[in-house]
Order: sequence, then structure tokens, then C-alpha cells
Amino acid sequence: MTVRIERLVTSGQFTLDGGTWDVENNVWIVGDEREVIVIDAAHDAEAIARAVDDRRLTAIVCTHAHNDHVNAAPELAERTGATIWLHPDDLPLWKMTHPHRDPDRHLLDGQVIEAAGADLTVIHTPGHAPGAVCLYDPALGTVFTGDTLFRGGPGATGRTYSHFPTIIESIRDRLLTLPPETKVLTGHGDPTTIGAEAPHLEEWIRRGH
Repeated sequence: MTVRIERLVTSGQFTLDGGTWDVENNVWIVGDEREVIVIDAAHDAEAIARAVDDRRLTAIVCTHAHNDHVNAAPELAERTGATIWLHPDDLPLWKMTHPHRDPDRHLLDGQVIEAAGADLTVIHTPGHAPGAVCLYDPALGTVFTGDTLFRGGPGATGRTYSHFPTIIESIRDRLLTLPPETKVLTGHGDPTTIGAEAPHLEEWIRRGH
């Protein structure tokens, strides 16, 4: 069975450091007709469960723990029996949203999450958040970057737990080394490719300082 990638856009609010913003998030569903994983359970567990439909949801993988990426994860896990995965460096952020529910498993750099023929390698890319990760599948020619890399530059680093030099280092050393044709599927907004973003690194550094 062919692995496919589906995008569901959900709407809600991102809250941190006393501010609140309306946001739309990309929820990625990866798998086949029988089994899938969800990358970033944002805002609306019911809508995500509807999109999963009667397929088996094995894992909810969090690219990082900002509330808009994890707020629907416990309810979705409860509905489906799926396991929630998060990098341990993001536990302080996770606890801001879910103080009484821990993730089920820790993501580790280099480990492979398997689902229905997809093999997603975890790449630890701190900067936007300490435990931010990207998920790369060479066979799909795709990397899921969460809020680390967008079309047009790195994710925001102006808030608590984020750091601009660190995100630049993560992008330069861990993402821009991927093949240029690699599709970049982001946490918000439209996709891009590694090759489209790589030439702009120095420009981002100048802009960010």
C-alpha cells in the first residue's frame, strides 16, 4: 500500500509569555488506508479523529510543545489509544498546557518512527523550542519541520525558551544538508523545499541580529 501524506488545517490560539494570537496550524497525517501517525495534534481532536477515520492511529508525534501544536494531543490519544511522543527537552513547555498528563514516550535524535511504510527519522533541531524536532523520510523525499523552518526563513525566536543562534545552527547543520529537492512540510503555512530556502541563510542571519 502506498504511503500518503494528508494535510488538515485547524484553527485556534497560541499563548505564551502573556500574549495570545489566533493561528492556523498544519496537522500532518502520514500512512496508508489502514494505519497512520499524526504529526502535531493542534486545536481540534474531533476534526483530526474524523480525518483519521477508521484507520488505526498509532502515534501522535509532537514537533515541539507550544500549546498550539499539542493542545489536542491528550484528547486525541484518549479517543484512539495512540501514543504521544515528545522530545524530553520540551517537557517544561508541555507542562504549561498539560500539567497533569505526561507524554507517553520520549523522542530521541536519530530514532526512527515507523508507520505504515513510512520511516521518519527524528532530527533534534532546537532553537524555536529546546526540544524541537524535525521528521525526515528520505523515501518520501520529505521533512516535516514544525516551526523550525518555514517558506521564507526560520521559526520565531523572540519568546521564552527560544534562541536565534541555536535555530540558525539547527537549520544550517541539520536541515540544509538534506537533498535540495526535499519537500519541507511546515507547522503553519505553505510548503517549500530545502533548495528554495538554502540560498537565504546569510540573509536570515543578517536580519536576525
